[in-house]
Amino acid sequence: MSINLKNLAKNLGISETTVSRALNGYPEVSERTRERVLAAAQLAGYRPNPVARSLASGRTNVIGIIHPLPNDLADPMFMQIVGGMTQALEERQMDLIIAPVSQMNELRAYQHMVQERRVDGLIVARTRLYDERVAYLANQGLPFVAHGRTRVNEPHAWFDYDNEAGMSMAVQHLLSYGHSRIGLISAPLEMNFARQRFDSFKFSLQTAGISADPSHLIDGANDRRSGYLAMQRLLQNPSVPTAVIVDNHMSGVGAIRAMLDANIDIGKNMSIIVWGRMEDSLAGYNVTTIEQPNPDKAGIKMVEMLLALQSGTPPSELQELWQPILIAGETVSQIKT
Repeated sequence: MSINLKNLAKNLGISETTVSRALNGYPEVSERTRERVLAAAQLAGYRPNPVARSLASGRTNVIGIIHPLPNDLADPMFMQIVGGMTQALEERQMDLIIAPVSQMNELRAYQHMVQERRVDGLIVARTRLYDERVAYLANQGLPFVAHGRTRVNEPHAWFDYDNEAGMSMAVQHLLSYGHSRIGLISAPLEMNFARQRFDSFKFSLQTAGISADPSHLIDGANDRRSGYLAMQRLLQNPSVPTAVIVDNHMSGVGAIRAMLDANIDIGKNMSIIVWGRMEDSLAGYNVTTIEQPNPDKAGIKMVEMLLALQSGTPPSELQELWQPILIAGETVSQIKT
């Protein structure tokens, strides 16, 4: 026998409004109440009518991510974040859509999402220094959370890891092993995370009384092929660096592959630190990394922030900065004198 919302509320001894809010993931409902309602609904076989629910609430119960091509769908860390988002949304009977678009049509895709109200909110990934997507959404009524910071001044919700602190840790780790000729392979510097890590790299060396060698700084590497080519350039430099930091794990895989192809004894002939867990990397190497812990929990957190926005929390109160950690591996060693 099917059960409706009214009967479900009566059986639980709480109001229909509270049951509805619990089923729809409103953050003002306590976790204990939400779990009680969800368990009772599942036991009774209750399934809300999605069309009726959408018409009644004015919501689609869908959260969106728009990704320009080439996108991050091959990035295991991104998929872990998406997994966390999916988990958080499924618990609230909501859905996540990922819409790939060409780079030239990216802003237009955001405009369509807003104008046609296809989603209840958006996660804006891979933020840029001056991000027209964030600037546009900050002046619209659609809730959004930026995955990463930007220099756009309009108040908006964002979630990020501390890029400056993480890069400083990497540099200090290499300095402690006697390295001073350190190279950096960066993602495109119009990406905010890459610029923050780049600036922190130079500042950390400068604080130690070392000037970064411009020929040891290569940017534009954000996949395996570009990471491979960037490392090849460093290895062909007349003054080869004794250590290299790669600011993203996708190009880190390519960089290490280039070192292996050049018969570099990694961790002995040259040291390397990669930003991001190297789960799919190279046989037998425990790579020293700057890790962004708990990517699944980061995805859950961004969904919670988005729901809080929908409930009226000011964007300026929804800005989260988590700390990366250094995981020491076997790819850094004392410099040979």
